[in-house]
Amino acid sequence: MSNLRIFALKETLNRKPRHTSEQSNRRSELYGSKVFNKDAQRHYLGKEAYVALQAAIIDGKRIDRSVADQIASAMKAWALDKGATHYTHWFQPLTGITAEKHDAFFEPIGDGKAIEKFGGTQLVQQEPDASSFPNGGIRNTFEARGYTAWDPSSPAFVMGSTLCIPTIFVSYTGEALDNKTPLLRALQVMDQAATDVAKYFDKNVKKVIATLGWEQEFFLVDSALAKIRPDIMMSGRTLIGHSSAKGQQLDDHYFGSIPTRALAYLRELEFECVSLGIPVKTRHNEVAPNQFEIAPLYEEANLAVDHNSLLMDVMEKVAERHNFKVLFHEKPFAGINGSGKHNNWSLATDTGVNLLAPGKTPMSNLQFLTFFVNTIMAVHNHADLLRATIASASNDHRLGANEAPPAIISVFIGEQLTKVLDNLEKVSSGKLSPEEKTELKLNVVGKIPYVLLDNTDRNRTSPFAFTGQKFEFRAVGSTANCANPMTVLNTIVADQLILFKAKVDALIEKKKMKKDDAIFNVLRDYIKKSKAIRFEGDGYGDAWVKEAKKRGLSNNKNTPEALAIKMDKKNIKLFEKHNILSHIESEARYEIELEEYMMRLQIEGRVLGDLARNFIVPTAIEYQNTLIKNVKGLKEIFGSSYKKHAKEQLHLIESISSHITGIVSKVELMIDERRKANKMKDGLKKAKAYCAKVKPYFEEIREHCDALEMMVADELWPLPKYRELLLTK
Repeated sequence: MSNLRIFALKETLNRKPRHTSEQSNRRSELYGSKVFNKDAQRHYLGKEAYVALQAAIIDGKRIDRSVADQIASAMKAWALDKGATHYTHWFQPLTGITAEKHDAFFEPIGDGKAIEKFGGTQLVQQEPDASSFPNGGIRNTFEARGYTAWDPSSPAFVMGSTLCIPTIFVSYTGEALDNKTPLLRALQVMDQAATDVAKYFDKNVKKVIATLGWEQEFFLVDSALAKIRPDIMMSGRTLIGHSSAKGQQLDDHYFGSIPTRALAYLRELEFECVSLGIPVKTRHNEVAPNQFEIAPLYEEANLAVDHNSLLMDVMEKVAERHNFKVLFHEKPFAGINGSGKHNNWSLATDTGVNLLAPGKTPMSNLQFLTFFVNTIMAVHNHADLLRATIASASNDHRLGANEAPPAIISVFIGEQLTKVLDNLEKVSSGKLSPEEKTELKLNVVGKIPYVLLDNTDRNRTSPFAFTGQKFEFRAVGSTANCANPMTVLNTIVADQLILFKAKVDALIEKKKMKKDDAIFNVLRDYIKKSKAIRFEGDGYGDAWVKEAKKRGLSNNKNTPEALAIKMDKKNIKLFEKHNILSHIESEARYEIELEEYMMRLQIEGRVLGDLARNFIVPTAIEYQNTLIKNVKGLKEIFGSSYKKHAKEQLHLIESISSHITGIVSKVELMIDERRKANKMKDGLKKAKAYCAKVKPYFEEIREHCDALEMMVADELWPLPKYRELLLTK
């Protein structure tokens, strides 16, 4: 075993669980203690400033600069009491992670004196360098100006010794350079569209909130072992490595007893999260060894997105203290399950009603059906766009494997709800007779709550499933920022609800239909038109691929294919229509995502080439030389009959030579294809070249390396093996 591996394994085996000092076992007492929430605002703000801040949070009203100064002063006082020395505008640029620039409250005032200073100007706006972040050509290097602007709807918090203020990030000319700005725009459009439809059923509804509950899956590996795996450190996954004899085949990890070290990590993580107002509720072992999941309660979508990004930051910080490396990559290990981030989405009114939950009356169930069917219709009309939101180099490894949904977008609603929609489809068009109304309201719509009691099973192969009171977008990858899928989902559903209301109103006005008749007629039409997207079977089989093609459903198998549809005129117009993204913003995001895809494959190719040529080949040659020396010794002893005694050694020498030759030749071919791709100017062509010409060599090179791992003596192998990474507690 190599010296580095021996050292790393000794470090790992000597790890002791970190015991954290806990202020209280009652997490409710800790919840939000580091957040400038309502309680903190009431305590530190005057009445005028508090009312203005709540109006900004709830109704989006602008805050006067003088009031902003009051809020900033109160926020500074609160932060200083929490031990903060600096402040930062915390934002989510198009890198997929968070960004921050810290400034001290400290400011000299002359005569050797200083004060802690933080005013409304610093609270409301800052100016980071926009050209240094991904911008898709919106900003030139010499046009560096960009602005972060305070988002009052997401409360400030203290992380360590820094006051973090959630903000949006826009260019000097106003284009969104972040994930948050389009999400806020989409949520505003959804609020208006859903509220207008909800008023059909309850005139008291004034606001509809999109809610989100995410489920974050991840792997934990010992940091000492991870640090001597260049592929893990630079690409987030293992580019080579033979499967361990024991993996997940016994199903003994899923929901099993959480290992002691992992539990100590999760306990400290949860305390950090709770103090930051992240309502984490669930933790458990996932399917693969050393794979886990953590999930919160539902929140308003904007806050939930912020909390997921914050969680990922906190996870890495806490992991360092426990000598762990967190792997968020969708497929960090070959041959075992990867990780996702299920996005559970619903709609709630300010009157306390979940619009995707049936009620006790036929009217409330008709409301449920209205939002339920319109969501399905939205997914049917924009399935390819929804697919594009989950496209990435890392998620390509997971989608369609036997642990994740396929790349074909479909909707699962269960057998019982399918029967309900089939019954509604049979409703005659036009005005309903009294008998038809009675049948629909009492026997079809009225019985929905009882139907859902038997509709709790989930289809793990469905990318978009109704799981009772919510839709679960299961295909989102574990590395993803939830803002992208949430922006698109809320946009397409809002657009669909606007179209629905226009149709219903037209039937009421022009054909003098009663409201219920008009709603049933439009829903019936939507149920028929969206039938192709509904699928209850096994999404893994080849039969579904053929069936989906017959139904006219798209099957964009890789990221370049999936992203290309973003430039379709209908998709650009959809975002322009609702002021979610301008044409320039849509185009910029497309260019950024293509570039990121290509760059990630480029990095992986370079790391793989380095590992193969500078780690694996020299190790194989060293072991081969040992075998050759052994064969020469046998020849000296046995003379011309040595081959009889050295048969296995000679075969092994030959096999090692074959794999060394294979590695060297395949790496050269991969580099040659990479050079060709790098010369291409068109972003889509370059991404496709990396996908079709460069990436296939990854598996071919890996096969040779993994074969050598099983031939070369363990004491020589330079990298931690799967059995060490996955099965060392």
